[in-house]
Amino acid sequence: MKRFLPYIAVAFFASVPLWLQDQYFLHTLVVSGIFMLAAMSLNLLLGYTGQLSLGHVAFFGIGAYVSALTSLGFSVSIFGFQITHEPWPPVVGVILGTLVAGICGYLIGKLAFRVRGAYFVIVSISFAEVVRLVALNWVELTNGPLALPGIPPLTIGFEWTGYATLWGKAQNYYVVLVAIIIAYVIIKRLVYSPFGRAMIALRENETLAMSVGISVTKYLVLAAIFAGAMAGTAGGLYAHYIQIIDPMVFMFLNTVTMVIMVITGGKGTLAGPLVGGLIFGLAPVVLRSYVGPELQWILYGLLMILIVFVLPDGIVPAIERWFGRSSGNADDQRPLTLETSKAPQS
Repeated sequence: MKRFLPYIAVAFFASVPLWLQDQYFLHTLVVSGIFMLAAMSLNLLLGYTGQLSLGHVAFFGIGAYVSALTSLGFSVSIFGFQITHEPWPPVVGVILGTLVAGICGYLIGKLAFRVRGAYFVIVSISFAEVVRLVALNWVELTNGPLALPGIPPLTIGFEWTGYATLWGKAQNYYVVLVAIIIAYVIIKRLVYSPFGRAMIALRENETLAMSVGISVTKYLVLAAIFAGAMAGTAGGLYAHYIQIIDPMVFMFLNTVTMVIMVITGGKGTLAGPLVGGLIFGLAPVVLRSYVGPELQWILYGLLMILIVFVLPDGIVPAIERWFGRSSGNADDQRPLTLETSKAPQS
């Protein structure tokens, strides 16, 4: 049965726009899905290498701005040279945002992974703050605090077939769903590869991993590249869906949201960021129907604290243990599909 759970989940979520009439709720699902994608990328660092990045929103924002500027076009003067860029299709912008965010992940990884623990956290936060200040003060390029309005929505198609513009919420919902599925497959293949085993070994015992020849910097930087690129994709999708961005996209709250999704869902699991993202993405909307704004965020915080205290490993590991006991095979902790942080057995 566990083997078919991912397919059942995909089929269910694919059917949501067919029966869900509340467009605001569908909008919430789209935004939550984008942040789930960003949380999945953070999970590569936090869950599988054990490195807490509190500046992960920088890659998200870089992807958003690169994609927006690519599709809007710009003219900027750099060292006396005037650089003018004509608008390109939004899909190209998302691809470029992914690539630039991945390159930034490489550069920051090479620098930041020379330190560990609290020092790495400080470096990651500083990087995010520097990027935010650039977006805020480089008015000629980013329009600063006035924001970048009029970002075109995504289009799908080719010149010889014609382009379809994704204006509707349902259309964007399916784009985000496909992006999550692709990211899930990529991360799963990474985790169950020698690359994934090396990441997990570094997380569990870095000294022992180094003693058997695993290059710490190499694998941590590779994880940073993949994490940065996926966060950049999420940022690009966000920019073209919301159609306006400003430096507030770099606010620390967005990073905290990603961390909450990973921790409560179950760090180091494939489905953890999805489960955590679904719960904490929809919780404000559900609570808004029953309580006033003065209690909404209090209950939101209490829910998070309750999950952390009752299920310290996260929701997904707790469900896996429950299934293991109910099937009478508690000793087998390997995932059939959904996932655990343990490396696959040889």
